[in-house]
Amino acid sequence: MSRYLESEIETIAAESRLHSFSNIYQFYKSSRIRKWLWGMLLLMVAILFLPWTQNIRARGTVTTLRQEQRPQQVNTLIAGSIARWYIKEGDFVNAGDTLLQLGEVKVEYFDPQLVQRTQEQIEAKQQSMEGYRNKASATSVQSSALEQARELKLQSLDNKITQQQLKIRTEEADLVAAANELEAYKRQIESARIMLDSGAISLTDFERRKINHQNALAKWNSADNKLQQSKQELINLRIEQQSARQEYADKIAKVSGDRFSSLSDAATTEAELVKLRNQLANYDARSKLYYIIAPQSGQITKARKAGIGEFLKEGDMIVEIVPDKIQYAIELFVKPMDLPLVNRGQKVRFVFDGFPAIVFSGWPGGSYGTFGGKVIAVENSASVNGMFRALIVEDPDDRKWPAQLRIGGGAEGIMLLKDVPVYYELWRNVNGFPPEYYKPETVEPKKNNQSSSY
Repeated sequence: MSRYLESEIETIAAESRLHSFSNIYQFYKSSRIRKWLWGMLLLMVAILFLPWTQNIRARGTVTTLRQEQRPQQVNTLIAGSIARWYIKEGDFVNAGDTLLQLGEVKVEYFDPQLVQRTQEQIEAKQQSMEGYRNKASATSVQSSALEQARELKLQSLDNKITQQQLKIRTEEADLVAAANELEAYKRQIESARIMLDSGAISLTDFERRKINHQNALAKWNSADNKLQQSKQELINLRIEQQSARQEYADKIAKVSGDRFSSLSDAATTEAELVKLRNQLANYDARSKLYYIIAPQSGQITKARKAGIGEFLKEGDMIVEIVPDKIQYAIELFVKPMDLPLVNRGQKVRFVFDGFPAIVFSGWPGGSYGTFGGKVIAVENSASVNGMFRALIVEDPDDRKWPAQLRIGGGAEGIMLLKDVPVYYELWRNVNGFPPEYYKPETVEPKKNNQSSSY
């Protein structure tokens, strides 16, 4: 029945002049769905054999390659109060420009003539030191004079002792002569006594000989007394000689003591002088620290203090300077599982925040709006977020990075690995396998160009 209706409808549609039959019924049209299905299937099979670039995606921020090009805090080295501002936030300054003037807050530095007065103290101490040194030189001359006087005194006493010794020898000879004369008179008086008893001589002759004997005895006693006196004088001269030695030794020791005392005072004064010079240098350096200058050229940001008269402690941050000459780099944080796949010299593609891009991660050549980079360093220790930090610089063989980049801006990196077929990449992801280990071939730069390239 249904077959009959279909043939009847086809007959009516063929004889009718209405176009609705041809638009509603598909009697004269052939279906192309099968062709499309086979075409799509063949296309998908072809896509499976296309090359696919494995990659690691990581999030990072814009930074600088060198530390001195990063935002820098300007701190005060001394305590003080704000006296005058020379800049405001957002200003661009050059290295050496004055940023801020400080006022003194410590009592020991209030004197406006502190440096000049310290210089006067140094001059006074220097004169005192010269006086002590001159005194030491004078005592040296005095010690030499005392030594010469001691030699002269001892030489004079030596001469006197020699003279006294000669005198003693003379007196000893006189004593011997007196003893011989006394012995002769003694024999004569004994002979005279015998002759007086026999009546050969008179009593007058005996008395005369007796007087001669007594005179000879007196002469001998006188000579002996002189000899003993001369010997005593010799002993006194030797005692005087020893006393002179001791006296001059004491005087020379006292002068030497004064000399060493003067040298000690000069050394103490010199130490005080060095200390004063150190203080003078510190005062002079402190006076220069009242003006805070820009360590490098850049833009002023983050002023922490505002009003005039606000107090600053040592080490307080005043402002922050963002350098104007920057060699940008990207710091990416790589997961520990992907760390073995990251190598120095590896190519990286970037998508910067704020810059439009169309990304095909597996086909970097077909992406639009991405920028090229090259891994320059990978840290061996994990950061606080548990991931490893990698630094990437601009690839000189690729398009230049945009000049509108700013430190702290976001960036998403795609580290390019090995080229594999699409079917292999699908199979790897389905099974949860890691990407292929890939070490790029890099040419080490020459040593003389290494520093300039970075």
